[in-house]
Parts: sequence; C-alpha cells; structure tokens
Amino acid sequence: MDAARFPESSKLFERAQKLIPGGVNSPVRAFRNVGMNPFYTQSADGCRLRTPEGETFIDYVLTWGPAILGHNDPDIRAAVHAAVDRGLGFGTNGPDEVRMAELITQIVPAVEKVRMTNSGTEATMSAIRLARGYTRRSKILKFDGCFHGHVDSLLVKAGSGALTFGNPDSAGVTAGTAADTLVIPYNDFEALENVFKNYGAELAAAIIEPFPGNVGFIMPKPGFLERLRELTAGAGTLLIFDEVMTGFRISLHGTMGKHAVRPDLVCLGKIIGGGLPVGAFGGRAEIMDCIAPLGPVYQAGTYCGNPIALAAGIAALEKLLRVNPYPVLEARGAAIAEALTATARERGIALQVPHCGGMFSLFFNEAPVENAADAMRSDKERFGRVFRFALDNGVFLPPSPYESCFLSAAHDEAATEKTVRVLCDAIKQL
Repeated sequence: MDAARFPESSKLFERAQKLIPGGVNSPVRAFRNVGMNPFYTQSADGCRLRTPEGETFIDYVLTWGPAILGHNDPDIRAAVHAAVDRGLGFGTNGPDEVRMAELITQIVPAVEKVRMTNSGTEATMSAIRLARGYTRRSKILKFDGCFHGHVDSLLVKAGSGALTFGNPDSAGVTAGTAADTLVIPYNDFEALENVFKNYGAELAAAIIEPFPGNVGFIMPKPGFLERLRELTAGAGTLLIFDEVMTGFRISLHGTMGKHAVRPDLVCLGKIIGGGLPVGAFGGRAEIMDCIAPLGPVYQAGTYCGNPIALAAGIAALEKLLRVNPYPVLEARGAAIAEALTATARERGIALQVPHCGGMFSLFFNEAPVENAADAMRSDKERFGRVFRFALDNGVFLPPSPYESCFLSAAHDEAATEKTVRVLCDAIKQL
C-alpha cells in the first residue's frame, strides 16, 4: 500500500498489526498475495467502496458475495432500522424465523426443513454432525480446494485463504480429525469412482461446493455432479451442497437452478443475511428431524435466528423475488469475460474467465482450470499486476487469484464499461 496515497489506511493498519494477528480478522484481507498492504473502507453504497481518504472503487468483492443488490440497499436498510426499533434480540422465537424458513423452503430445491445458524462455518459444521448422527458413520469426503469454513474436519486441503498462503492444511487440526476426512480432486471421475469403491460404506457424507468459488470460480464437468449423486445414493452416503457462496447468486435457486442434481442437505449463508452474519442448513425432513429437540443430534446458539440479521435477509430474498436481477448479472458477466479474453488473445496472453450468474474469475493459465491444482498453476504474478493496475484506476478486484469476483444489481452499464476498459488496459500492460 502506498502510504502517501492511503495515509489514513496506513495508520489504521499500523495500529491493527499491534493488536490483531496480521492486522486483519480474516487472512485474505491482508492483501499479501497481491504485494501490498490493505486499504480500509469507510463506507459503501451501490457498487462502490469509499476509503477514509475519499477514494472510490467499483467493487467486485461485495462483502465476499452477500451484496447481490449492491451495498447499503435502501430496502434492506429500512428493514434493519425497523427491526432495531423492535429490539436487538429476544432469546425467544420470533416471527421472522418462520418467514425466513418459508422463503428458504419455497426457493431452495431439496430443502424441506431448515435450521438457522450464525455463519456459514456453523452451517457446514452442523450439517456434518447431522450427517454423522443420521448415518452413524464417521468418514467425510470433501474435494480439494473446496472451502467449507474453518471447521477442523473440513480444513484439509481447503481453498480460499488457505490457498492464498500456500498452506492448504491448518495447524491445530489433529491427525485423528484429518484421518476421518478423505480428499479427492474436484472434477476427477476416476478418483470419485475409486473413493466410493474403497470407502463408500464408511462415508457419512460427501460435502462439495457444486461450483467452487474459493479457489477462483470453477464449473463442474458435464456429468460430474450427477455421478456424485448416483454414488452417494448407492452407498447410503448423504450428499451435502455447500451453497453458502453460490446460494441465490448463481441463480435464484443457486447452482440448483443450473442442473437437476438434488442433495440431501444444503448449507446457506451470505445473501440470506442481507450483509449481516448468518447461516443456515436444511434438507430432507426425515434427516432434519434428527436435530434436537426432536432427535439426538445437538445444535444450538444464542444468536441463531437473530431478528436483525433475519430482517435484512428477508428483505434481500423478497427483493430478489421481485426484481429478478439474474439475466442482467449473467449478461454483464459474459460481457466482461468476452472482452477480457479477446484482449488477452490479441496479445498472446493465456487467460480464462469462467463465469456464471453473478460470479467470475481471472485465471492466467493456458490449460483448462478444472480443479484446485490447475488453479494453483495459474500465473499469480500476472494477476497481481492486473489487481494493482485496476486498483490504481478505480476498480477493486478480490486481493487474491484464488477468489471469485462478484457482480451486483448495482453494477450498471457505466460501471461495467469502466471495468472492462480498465481491465483490458491492465492486460495490455502485461
């Protein structure tokens, strides 16, 4: 970070490093993978962030996904203000819990019953516990590069911040915990067949980001999710879709709006909080009824179903039902991808820009990026140069080559045109 350009952010980061590990409360915010120190955000509105210094950026991080309607949406803000006037929390059941459950079960295929949590990490943790309790099995299958929150049993070859620092396994995860988690490459049919041949009868669940977004954005090969569904069903293994990131973003129905595969359990977060902390997991009623107080699988939380977060999430979901931003998000993502790849092709630069709905990524890689190993072979230095050029010209990309970019309904034609112009100019500088 240029201290002369960001003097207030520089001072804040200096103070933070004395009191917060690494100066940040989530690793990717450290900006280390793009060769600079982080700036700070003073406020956000629509598709733009503003720093304490008064600089403005067109934002493609969008709170890492939740701000699909743009930052500080007036309808969400009004709902939060009304909820605050009613009280910050009650410790009892509230009407918004029922309304949120109605919306989720109405919109999300495969969800018949749902339980709220405080974060996506809590949702995946609880879904894994539920799967083990329901099947009375111990082992879990996950896919290399898919990130499911900082749950011990799932921090084995995870994506996101773990990949950013080149350390996909976390210290503090015991060998015993890791031993119950099997990991195979995403999109690898042979590995998928082999793991079910050898361990199918022991697997409580297979958990997957159907379209991974924490190693950059990757699409499944045709038939991969379908074969996973067939194998899990045949082995009596529960299939868990982690749609914390893709839920309500790829389409109103998440990735399930793009394919016919239906899991046993679904984990949600981000958009269902309208920008506030929230999570949820749901699925078939017979499985969900194994949770206390009906069944033996315990899950609880003082702030689960917090009325402020649910008010924001309900406002977000109800507005998505009204305005249907998905065709525009799809078109703008396609336009960005087409322009960038055309510019790179003219310059003889290998670049892939996979996209779907409101998500896209930049991979400087000649070979198709189909899994985490492919993503790691992409040119990290080139991405860093594009990131810094874009930031210098008012466009903020995720500060890591292993994260997805997000679009919102607030990214209008002018913002998209400027983004295309800046990123094409960045590619021409490589």
